[in-house]
Amino acid sequence: MNSKPRAHELLVAARQEMAKRIVAQSEMIDGLLTALIAGGHILLEGVPGLAKTLAVKTLSEITGLDFKRIQFTPDLLPADLTGTLIWEQATSSFSVRKGPVFANVILADEINRAPAKVQSALLEAMEEKQVTIGEKSYPLPDPFFVLATQNPIEHEGTYALPEAQLDRFLLKLLVRYPDLEDEFRIMNFAAPFISPESSAKDDALNTVLGPDALKVLREAADSIFIDEQIRRYIVSVVAASRPAHTQTDDRLRGGRPREGIYRYIAYGASPRATLALFRCAKIYALLEGRDFVAPEDVKAAAYPVLRHRLVLSYEAEADGLESDTAISRILTLVPMP
Repeated sequence: MNSKPRAHELLVAARQEMAKRIVAQSEMIDGLLTALIAGGHILLEGVPGLAKTLAVKTLSEITGLDFKRIQFTPDLLPADLTGTLIWEQATSSFSVRKGPVFANVILADEINRAPAKVQSALLEAMEEKQVTIGEKSYPLPDPFFVLATQNPIEHEGTYALPEAQLDRFLLKLLVRYPDLEDEFRIMNFAAPFISPESSAKDDALNTVLGPDALKVLREAADSIFIDEQIRRYIVSVVAASRPAHTQTDDRLRGGRPREGIYRYIAYGASPRATLALFRCAKIYALLEGRDFVAPEDVKAAAYPVLRHRLVLSYEAEADGLESDTAISRILTLVPMP
């Protein structure tokens, strides 16, 4: 049975349900759906008040998954996430008390406010899909989906995620300010004087992405056709982000790879980015209602896949160059199929 028409219906329904709570922010909504289908994790970055937390809670409601929010603070301990052993005096033995990480959807709010040992405990759980408490390992629920937020305007007293740990996130989404018309809609959408009971009834969401629906979406994404030329294009885009690699790569335009953008890039993306771009390009095609991957899908997915995987040089910081600008220039260097 062809699952693509059913997948398209599910995606339309999911977007409609999300739109009941989230005005505009279509890029963020599509990014959330992409990571959910791909089975990856998301790093959300944006100033306070842009509905990041609301979007994650809404996603958990339309999927029917168990949701936990963890506020990261400097005094947080790894055991506060993963759980610990509790001594039971009545039985003279230890019992396991599992932490909030044992949920399907985890919102790690302001992940850069907690020290490295807490961050690494969460990132280990993301990678291994299990947590060790005492001498025993416990599997995490399936699916297990982490969405971590960062506040880009406050850096004092924070702990920046190392580049190696950033690579564990499938996508980095930038949550931007709405335009004037969308903000006008947000203002009219808000209803602060309605009673909580009425508001909860009006805002009730349908569970449209349960386990069976998610399986349909993943099967549809797997069946998306991707030509060999597009596959080689994906590899070339990721390879073009590596300054050392481009010294001997004559496939780039102009034949002068070390000039221009490459003075701003200290380190490029790893093969993990190639796999992420491959998976996400197929899902982007599915979101557009197509059964094949086009070069435009690769280019659109390249920004959220690569923006946290490029290590920019001090010269880039001095000149105010951002990752998205570097990615845009890299995409112009690689010939499209």
